[in-house]
Amino acid sequence: MHQEQFEKLYEPVWKQMDLQLARMMGSKKSQEQQVQGDSAGHEFASFPANYKKLCNHYALAKSRQYSPVLVARLHHLVLLGHQCLYTSKRSWFRNALVFIAAGFPQAVRQNARYFYLSLLIFLLPATVAGYFTYTDPVMIYSIMDDRQVSRMEYMYDPQNKKPGRDMERTAETNVKMFGFYIRHNISIGFRTFAGGMLFGVGTVFSLFYNGIILGGISGHLSHAPYGMVFWPFVAGHGSFELTAIIISGAAGIILASGLVMPGNLTRGSALRKVAPASLQLVMGAAMMLVIAAFIEAFWSPSSLPPEVRFAVAGLLWSLVILYFIFAGRKHGS
Repeated sequence: MHQEQFEKLYEPVWKQMDLQLARMMGSKKSQEQQVQGDSAGHEFASFPANYKKLCNHYALAKSRQYSPVLVARLHHLVLLGHQCLYTSKRSWFRNALVFIAAGFPQAVRQNARYFYLSLLIFLLPATVAGYFTYTDPVMIYSIMDDRQVSRMEYMYDPQNKKPGRDMERTAETNVKMFGFYIRHNISIGFRTFAGGMLFGVGTVFSLFYNGIILGGISGHLSHAPYGMVFWPFVAGHGSFELTAIIISGAAGIILASGLVMPGNLTRGSALRKVAPASLQLVMGAAMMLVIAAFIEAFWSPSSLPPEVRFAVAGLLWSLVILYFIFAGRKHGS
C-alpha cells in the first residue's frame, strides 16, 4: 500500500485519537472541538481499541519505511497514548493511597462536631441499655425476643466450637463468613448514612437503635459463661467496626444539615454543597468496615489466650485513634 493510500485510509482514526488525547489531557483544543460538536465516536470507551490500532499503524509505517514525518507523527501519538493509559492507572492508585493516608482522617477532623454528635447518639443508649441488661438479666427480653436471645447465647457459649456463629452458620468457612460480615457491616453503615436523606431521622434512628441493641447484648453477655467468649471475640474488630458506624452516622448528619439548615441556598444546592464531605466520610467508613469484616472472620474466632487477643485489640484501638489524630497533618501544623 502506498503511503498516500495508507494516510487516507487511517487518517480518521488518527484524528479521533488526537481528539481523545486532547480531551484526556484537558487541552484547549479539546474544549473547542467539543463545542463544535462532532461528539459521536469520541467516547473514552473506544480509546483502548483505537490505541491498539494506532500502535499497529505505527509499526506498519516503520516497517514500510514511510516518510519520517508520518512516522514521527504516529510515534508522538503512541507516546501520548501510553502516557494517558498508564499514568491514569497510577494516578488512581496514588489518589487512593493519598485518601487513605491523609484525605480520610483530615475529613473526619474537619467534621469533628458531626462525629461527636453521632458518637453521643450511639453511645448514650448503648450505655443505658448495657447497664440495665447487666444489672437485670431479664431486661434483655425487653429489647430482643426469646429466639434472638437464644441465638446470641449460642454464638458465645463456651461449648460452641465456632464462636460468633449461630446454628445456621457453624458449617461455613472463614472465607464465607468474611463475605457475610462485609455485607452485614456495610449494610448497617449504608443505612445509617442514607438515613440522612430523611432529614436525619433515619440516621438518628439507626444510631439509636444499634446503640440499644449492641449495648443490650454487651451487658447481657458480660455474665458468665458468655463473657469469657464474647469480649475476646468482639474486642479485635470493634475498633474498626464501631468507629466506622459512628463515621457513617456523621456522614448522614452532614447530609441532613444541608436539608434542615440550607441557609440562603435551596435544599438541592445545600445538599450538593455538603455531599463531597459526606461521601468522603462514608467511603472511608466502608473501607474500615471491610477491614473489620476481615478481622472478625479470620482473627476474632482465634483460639489464642484472651490476654493475647485483648493486647491485640488494645493495639488496634490505639492505631485507630492515633490515625485519626495525626494522619494527614502537615509538619508544624
